[in-house]
Amino acid sequence: MTKDQVKAVLERVPTWSEHRQQEPAEIALEIEAELGGAEYEATPDELAAIDEGLAGEAAATEEEVNATFAMFRRT
Repeated sequence: MTKDQVKAVLERVPTWSEHRQQEPAEIALEIEAELGGAEYEATPDELAAIDEGLAGEAAATEEEVNATFAMFRRT
């Protein structure tokens, strides 16, 4: 993607719904923080999701994971 293409899409972002603007804004801030050497700070929603994952059971068993990967493997 060229700089002009990046600039063009970023200029269109404010025309998107507020909900759709959230994700690219968060990603851009993460990239900017990485480039600047700043430590990443998770959002409250991310922290809640992490807590939920740590407190609950495993999201999937090893068998379920293997079955899912098997669906996408070429034979």
